[in-house]
Amino acid sequence: MTQAETSGSSRERLGFQAEVKQLLDLMIHSLYSNREIFLRELVSNASDACDKLRFEALHNPGLFEDDPDLAIRIECDAAARTVTVTDNGIGMSRDEVIANLGTIAKSGTREFFARLSGDERSDATLIGQFGVGFYSSFIVADRVTVETRRAGESVAQGVRWTSDGAGEFEVETMERAARGTAVTLHLRDEHAELASGSRLRAIVRRYSDHIVQPILMKKLDWKDGSEVALAEDEQVNRASALWARPKAEISDDEYREFYKHVGHDFDDPLGWTHARVEGRQEYTLLLYVPAHAPFDLWDRGARHGVKLYVRRVFIMDDAEKLLPSYLRFVRGIVDSGDLPLNVSREILQESKDIEAIRAGATRKLLDLLAHLAADEKDRYAAFWREFGRVLKEGVGEDGANRERIAALLRFASTQADGDAETVSLAEYVARMKPAQRRIYYVTADSRSAARSSPHLEIFRAKGIEVLLLGDRVDEWVVGHLAEFEGRPLASVARGGLDAEEIGESAEAQKDQAAESEALEPVVQRLKASLGERVKDVRVTKRLTESPACLVADEHDPSANLARILKAAGQPGPQWQPILEINPSHPMIARLVPDAPDFDAWASVLFDQALLAEGGQLDDPAAFVKRINQLMLSPAT
Repeated sequence: MTQAETSGSSRERLGFQAEVKQLLDLMIHSLYSNREIFLRELVSNASDACDKLRFEALHNPGLFEDDPDLAIRIECDAAARTVTVTDNGIGMSRDEVIANLGTIAKSGTREFFARLSGDERSDATLIGQFGVGFYSSFIVADRVTVETRRAGESVAQGVRWTSDGAGEFEVETMERAARGTAVTLHLRDEHAELASGSRLRAIVRRYSDHIVQPILMKKLDWKDGSEVALAEDEQVNRASALWARPKAEISDDEYREFYKHVGHDFDDPLGWTHARVEGRQEYTLLLYVPAHAPFDLWDRGARHGVKLYVRRVFIMDDAEKLLPSYLRFVRGIVDSGDLPLNVSREILQESKDIEAIRAGATRKLLDLLAHLAADEKDRYAAFWREFGRVLKEGVGEDGANRERIAALLRFASTQADGDAETVSLAEYVARMKPAQRRIYYVTADSRSAARSSPHLEIFRAKGIEVLLLGDRVDEWVVGHLAEFEGRPLASVARGGLDAEEIGESAEAQKDQAAESEALEPVVQRLKASLGERVKDVRVTKRLTESPACLVADEHDPSANLARILKAAGQPGPQWQPILEINPSHPMIARLVPDAPDFDAWASVLFDQALLAEGGQLDDPAAFVKRINQLMLSPAT
């Protein structure tokens, strides 16, 4: 934001932040079909301002000045084509006006806009991800004026902000007797019909009936077919805390509209849970699972989601201690009957009441997800695509609910089409072979790489299903999830294989023992040649097509985890794999322990196995040179 012009002592002309310019362009040129949302967003902002005043006045009652009754007022003037939304909430100082109405102060916004293209630019649901619904005013207005004064400041410290949305705005100091904020929209010609009391009432009742402050408008009368505003005010919303009403009295549409208010979203939620808990702690919760992930989902340091109320008095936004981090996508409210009104974030960290609320809210949300997974599979599939990677974090973070979270996990599999994560652990267990005791998986840099892993060859041949784990977080999952329903999880790339479990006959096991004995000189020569590069060399029964593969010892980290730690610059144990060779492969058959080129073949065998399982060579040029030399040498 740069200052372009200064006039007198108080008026400044300033430029919008670049991201705001992009947002305004999107609003003005792409979202006319959603024009009614402007009123919902302005009323929602006004309600938040009243909530914040109520909270700050707990410590400083003088902020109420001589006006303790919080309310929102909507006025319109058909002749002037204006709509004004006024609140007597906390208001803004000059610096807050410039910061709040000229910038989008969220990390990652620039990158988010860079990813928008084509049809995405016309999607109104994206705007809600920024929490900047004020800018929706420019959908219907060619000029917007904001007049405001922060509670507790002098009448002379009022501020007027004006802009036509074209890239700049003006800010000037003014006298303003009333605290709070008034936003006046100067409507475009094509939206002049919105300057109608009856039309605005219909929008309020549709979108904002749940707002807890009274929304006031002038009573209407009709003369000669036209509406006439009377001097007397009337309340046009129900003005009761929706979450405090009995569930039987709340329609699904009301639940959805309340979500759009608390979540600053333009799309319906995937689901919600509403409960009143009584006992040692008394609280009400109304929590929603959004349909789309916010753009800053992976910013674990950001504040997310849940508003805290105490006896219907707003206390704070984004009370992150109310839910664990792996549920940071959830939106909604928690209203406690036991917490003190002066509760702070520091108190929340130590509060036993908060611990109980957190545990209860987590259980309710996991119940909701379990219901979607069991009864609304398409909706759960949509949830998993958006939030599955985040939910996986809970396996390690929430030991008390690990089994419940494990039941909600979805994976790609060798028996499922494509790389989509659709297989649950329960479905896997139901398909296990009669002799199979373990749940098999393979980890890799991607699901396609996992599907191509040579470690799967014997499992494919025997028809044994293997889960394909291609996300980084999957190493975290299998590191904390030892079993499911009594079935151990086992990596196909770690330790030995149980011959009976994979269906090897006694005759096949006898043949393998004979092959191992015959190849013992080759095995010993490979150990000597590769030295410290390997922990051991052994004949394998897990390969049917590849000449060799690398596996980790039973209690060593996997190759994939070692790569992740190395890429992240984190210290870890030296990875020393076991080289397993396929006795039936022609490349192994041609190995002669005393051949002069044996060391070259040993290195090629190791490097090929390393590449096949996603590793990187320390010296690619040396590998290429060695291959060329062996290709030109006579067969041994």
